[in-house]
Amino acid sequence: MEENMRENLFFDPKNGYDRIDTDERLAVEDYCRGYMDFLNNARTEREAVRYAIAAAKENGFREFKPGQKLQPGDRVWVNNRGKALMLAVIGTESLDHGAVIAGAHVDAPRLDLKQIPLYEQDELCYLRTHYYGGIKKYQWVTVPLELHGVVALKNGEVVDVCIGRDPGDPRFVITDLLPHLAADQMKKTMAEGITGEGLNLLIGSVPYADEGKDRVKLAILSLLNDSYGITEEDFLSAELTAVPAYDVSEIGLDRSLIGGYGHDDRVCAWAELRALFDVQVPRRTCLCILADKEETGSDGVSGMQSAAFDCFMEDLCDTQGAVLRRCLENSFCLSADVTAAFDPLYPEVSEKRSESKLNYGMAICKFTGARGKSSTSDASAEIVAYLRSLFDREKVVWQLAEMGKVDQGGGGTIAKYMANRNIDTIDAGVPVLCMHAPFEIVSKLDCYMTYKGILAAYRD
Repeated sequence: MEENMRENLFFDPKNGYDRIDTDERLAVEDYCRGYMDFLNNARTEREAVRYAIAAAKENGFREFKPGQKLQPGDRVWVNNRGKALMLAVIGTESLDHGAVIAGAHVDAPRLDLKQIPLYEQDELCYLRTHYYGGIKKYQWVTVPLELHGVVALKNGEVVDVCIGRDPGDPRFVITDLLPHLAADQMKKTMAEGITGEGLNLLIGSVPYADEGKDRVKLAILSLLNDSYGITEEDFLSAELTAVPAYDVSEIGLDRSLIGGYGHDDRVCAWAELRALFDVQVPRRTCLCILADKEETGSDGVSGMQSAAFDCFMEDLCDTQGAVLRRCLENSFCLSADVTAAFDPLYPEVSEKRSESKLNYGMAICKFTGARGKSSTSDASAEIVAYLRSLFDREKVVWQLAEMGKVDQGGGGTIAKYMANRNIDTIDAGVPVLCMHAPFEIVSKLDCYMTYKGILAAYRD
C-alpha cells in the first residue's frame, strides 16, 4: 500500500532507455543518422538554410509568393535573405484559429573575420577576427578551423568560400603559448589569458618571390585571387567565418552520444524541420522557423525580432481572409532551443533536482533569463500542463529543466520575442554538455524525443 502511494504521489523521472523498446531504439539511431549528416553540412546559417531548402523540395515544399492561393496540405517556404527560413504546411482550419509554430535558430558561436582582416607580422600571415556570440575564448586556440562564407563583389556577384571542409583542404589555427613560456599568462584569469584581439588565424608563411614588403601577405592574396577572383578590398563586403574543423562523431563506447560543432541550436532546427516534413494535412497550420542572430540578441533583418515573420504570417492570413492578430493570439509556439545538461564534473553550478540530464528526453524549460527571471517570457502553468498531457499521451520522454542555480548565470532564446507577439510560447529542446564550445555533446535519445515532441505538437 505504501509503495503504491509513493508511486502515485512522488515525481520520479526515469532514464529514457528504461522507457523505450527495441523498435524505438532503432528509430533513435535512424533519426540521428539524418541529423548528423545535416550538422556536418550546415556549418553556418547560410549553409543550414541551403540544406533545409534542398530537403524541403524533396518533401514537396515550394517557394511561397504573396497572393498565391493555398489549400489544406500545401507546403511552402520563404527564404529570408539566405540566412533564415520559414516553412508552413497549411491546415484544414482557418488561421483565425491560430497556428502551431516551432522556432529554432541556425546561427552558432563562431569567429567572424574583421572587414580589413589580412595582415603580415614577422613573415607570418594572419586573419583578424571578431568573435560572434558567447564563447570561452581560450577554447578556440590550437584547434583546427575552417573558413566558410561569401564575398560580395562590387559587380553584384556573390562568391561562395569554403576552405577546410573537404578532405585534403588546408585548415587554419590560432596559436597559443607553450607552457614553458606561459608563466605570466597562466597567472591571469581564464577570461584574460586569451583576448578577443588575440584570436587571429594563422594562414600562411611562404613569401612571394619578389623584393617588396609584406611578401607572405602578397602570396596569400595571390592564392585567393587565383581561386576566388577576389582582392584585399573585397574583404570589405565579405561575410567570412572561422568554425571548428571537427567532423560530427558518435561519442562513447556505446555510441549513445553525438559530438560536434553547432548543436546549439541546429539540433532543434533539424528536429522541427524533420517533424514538419512528417506532417501531412494538419488540423491547424504548422510552421517551422529557422531564425538567425539568436546568439547576438535576435536583432537584424534575419533575427526573430525582425518583421519578416509577421509579414509571412500576414501573407498566409491574407490567403484565407483571416485576421493576423486573431491568428497570433490563438497560436502556440514551441521555442525549440537547447538547454544546459547537468554535468557531474561541475555539480556546483547546478540545482540538480531542476537541471536537465542526458538521456531523460526533451527538456521543457518554463523560463529562461537570469537572476530574477529577467528577460524571460515565463510560460504559464496552463502551457506546461498542456505539454505534460500531450507528451505523456504521445509517449514522448520528457523532463523539466532550469538553466543552473539561481544567480549563477542564465541565458535566453527566441521565446520572449514570440510571446511579445501575443503567442503562447514555451521553451523545449535538447540538453547539451559543453554548450557554446567548439565541440558540444548531446544524447541521441534526447535528439529523437525532441523531434517526437515537436511532431506531437504539430499533429495535435
